[in-house]
Amino acid sequence: MPLAPLPKAVATTLMMAATILVVLDQTIATVALPHMQAALGATPDTASWVLTAYIMATAVATPLTGWLTGRFDRSRMFGVCVLGFTFSSALCGMAVTLPMMVAARLAQGTFGAFLMPMSQAFLYDMNPPSLQVRAITLWGVGSMAGPLLGPVLGGYLTDALNWRWVFFINVPIGLVAAIGIFATLPRFPSARRAFDHAGFIMIAIALCALQLALDRGTQEDWFDSTEIIIELGICVAAFWMLFFHLRSAPSPIISISLFTRRTFAVAMILALTVMPSVIAATALMPSLLQVLLGYPVVTAGLLLIPRSITLTLGIVIGGRLMKVIDPRLQIIFGLMLVALSLWMQCGFDLVMDERRVIVAGLIQGLGAGLTMTIVNLAAVAGAPAALRTEAAALFGLFRSVGGALMISVSTAVLAHNIQINHEELGAVMSLANKPFMLSEALGGAWLSERFATLANAEVTRQAMMIAYIDDFWMLMWLMILLIPLALLVEPIRGGKTGAAAAAVAD
Repeated sequence: MPLAPLPKAVATTLMMAATILVVLDQTIATVALPHMQAALGATPDTASWVLTAYIMATAVATPLTGWLTGRFDRSRMFGVCVLGFTFSSALCGMAVTLPMMVAARLAQGTFGAFLMPMSQAFLYDMNPPSLQVRAITLWGVGSMAGPLLGPVLGGYLTDALNWRWVFFINVPIGLVAAIGIFATLPRFPSARRAFDHAGFIMIAIALCALQLALDRGTQEDWFDSTEIIIELGICVAAFWMLFFHLRSAPSPIISISLFTRRTFAVAMILALTVMPSVIAATALMPSLLQVLLGYPVVTAGLLLIPRSITLTLGIVIGGRLMKVIDPRLQIIFGLMLVALSLWMQCGFDLVMDERRVIVAGLIQGLGAGLTMTIVNLAAVAGAPAALRTEAAALFGLFRSVGGALMISVSTAVLAHNIQINHEELGAVMSLANKPFMLSEALGGAWLSERFATLANAEVTRQAMMIAYIDDFWMLMWLMILLIPLALLVEPIRGGKTGAAAAAVAD
């Protein structure tokens, strides 16, 4: 339902403001967490629930988006969710105990879960076909800007004011956005259906168990912990039952028919893997730069900025390229660039300069931006209008779950490989080696121990560097294996996939 230029510009601005607030709050609280811990009297383990509660609430609530938008007016629901997110943000800022903070974060994550997919669907629906690509490109830029700005803005607000302003900053923006959205957004079609209680319970159990396992896996030593095994077992069992339930339920919480559309299914696989892999590779870089290469925290952060800049440029350029080249070629080229950047990172060493980090980051950001432009559009273009909000919700769910999975897997592989590499390298170091024999002859046992200490430190550094390279190698091959999937994407004409455009024409 295209709008007149002025109302559309106002509605777009307000929706993007709400979208940026939601993605901003995924990372903005990370910097302020130590300050919250002191103010709320929490321990490091319990304070982590400030972040975990938001993630879990978002994951569990996201699948409800399709049912809620069918049950209630989509435009009115968007405004109510913005108000709910704003009010819960204010409660977060006023929290005086950890339980109060966790409860407010649960509410904030729940309301925020609906805003991301609805804004994506709204921007697609309220533009004519000729402008739908540009609209989704704009949404992609906004959805990527929040996580990049979060730590910087969070650090500034915490230092200049206090940690409570990390949440209070949402209040004036949210109020203005809610009022404007109620005034400007028209009604949009949606599919009304009964609530699938069994399906919701299964998916809630599965996602909560998965998130708990991912959050606690590192500190509980993964499969050596009975708790982690039980949580993953519950997750697998719940997903298994959910799969068969969705196939037989008359009104499933997730319309499984969406996955019969080839382009949508491919978009979900890419959402689960591509951007999460880039996020995982980025998450590995601060510790590599600071611990192994000795860069200060500020310098390490600055070296990651070029990746963020080209990611944004890649999304903008990708939106324009779609009009002149086959989207399948754009996905292939983007994946090849990401794979190339990861191959360059496989060549990192302990004596390299910052130029290699910057160049690899520039290429990686550009490739991810070009790929995600198509994926963002295919997620909604491959769905019928009545299910478009649900399709956008599934896209957001797959991307967030994929991010959690990739970070946890890469971190676990890193820790495991450091241990294995240290054992293998240490096996060739013994007092029988010539340096140690020389130290015994020249200075006695104390000198030998000194050499042993230095040698062990160097073995640890080398083992860590090899482990980081192993992670980059793993992610590189994942990108290469995804390239053939691009051939399954249908051509996108005027903002619609081939199949969707044909259906409209008929």
